[in-house]
Amino acid sequence: MLRRHVLKSTALAFAASLVLTPAAHAQNPTLKIGFVGVTSGPAAAWGISNQRSLETRAAWLNELGGVQIGDTTYDIQIVAFDDQKDPKRAIAGMERMAQEGVHYVVGPNVDDGAAAVRPVAEQNGIIYFPYAFPKELYVAPASNAILGMVANYQSGPAIYKYLMDNKGVQKVAFVAANESDPLSQRDSGIEAAKALGLEVVSDRVTYQVDTTDFTPVLLPVLQAQPDLLVLSGVSPANAPQLIRSARELGYEGLISTETAQDASVLAEGAGDLAEGFISVGGASTPELASDTMREFVDRYTKMFGEYNDESNTKVYALEYIIETLKANPAAIDDVEAFKTAIDTFEAPNPFMVGDAKLRYVGQSSFGQKRQIAVPLVVNEYRGGKFETLFVAEVD
Repeated sequence: MLRRHVLKSTALAFAASLVLTPAAHAQNPTLKIGFVGVTSGPAAAWGISNQRSLETRAAWLNELGGVQIGDTTYDIQIVAFDDQKDPKRAIAGMERMAQEGVHYVVGPNVDDGAAAVRPVAEQNGIIYFPYAFPKELYVAPASNAILGMVANYQSGPAIYKYLMDNKGVQKVAFVAANESDPLSQRDSGIEAAKALGLEVVSDRVTYQVDTTDFTPVLLPVLQAQPDLLVLSGVSPANAPQLIRSARELGYEGLISTETAQDASVLAEGAGDLAEGFISVGGASTPELASDTMREFVDRYTKMFGEYNDESNTKVYALEYIIETLKANPAAIDDVEAFKTAIDTFEAPNPFMVGDAKLRYVGQSSFGQKRQIAVPLVVNEYRGGKFETLFVAEVD
């Protein structure tokens, strides 16, 4: 699947800033769930995966007759807004959610947007699930944001330790885009690498997001001869360009990132040069996936003609919202009731085999439970697709 095809095929869906997914059963009242995130530009794959996951699962639940919360059965309606990776648009999107009476929102996908919408969310009684890493969003007195994935300061140390133990990595170099999100992730990665005893041989090289020639960017980094090149916070559009440039310059070491990637974009932009590239993947592997997870992938693929491995993680946000509302139906209109339910919440995890549970975590990182529990799956790109390198958990 070519990236230009992705953007073309989704152009109509995202042409309007606000997209309303019609309810499937008119006789049921509607529960609106929002999405504010990036669905256009270099980071579009992150938000498109979010929105498509929401729409796939909502359509499935509506097809089954809706969702019973307390004594009422609701149809799920997804209200979506493309913030174009612009904090000002993210604020406008969250304000639109407040006007629509939406209390639960998935997104934004980047640090700046997630931080920008915090005042709007708190003032309007909105719980939101960002895919963004700044700890201040999840540490008290903040309480309305719930991290929807594993953070880079949780995945980074796990990746570096694995590569030290299994690949003999001793020297690491970091490269980041000159934006707040990747720079923040770079700094967290450097701290984690040093704490593990790795030698950081390059940590100040940056690039502009519209860079097309990465040779002058990477040349001084590779001259330091790292065993591991970390592309901190790299967008799906920039990752293949950086990988290609590094390999064409003769670099033979490992390359990794703590951000999720799109295998089809890597195949188009870097081809075989992306072999061995390591990234955080979706929260599922063939060994972990339940029948429900496999059906989700099938339904998603039929709806959109393709599948993004990152949706293995993105499918969880709606499930957590619905199941927490079931645990405390008063939370339908009262986010404080939702917060009260978080500490003791537990429900079966429909997407994993065995007795896996949905629960909130984050006590170790944030001092309060403001993160959903999803497995940390680390992937390696091989033969045009992602293969599982290892699986871990966070508390």
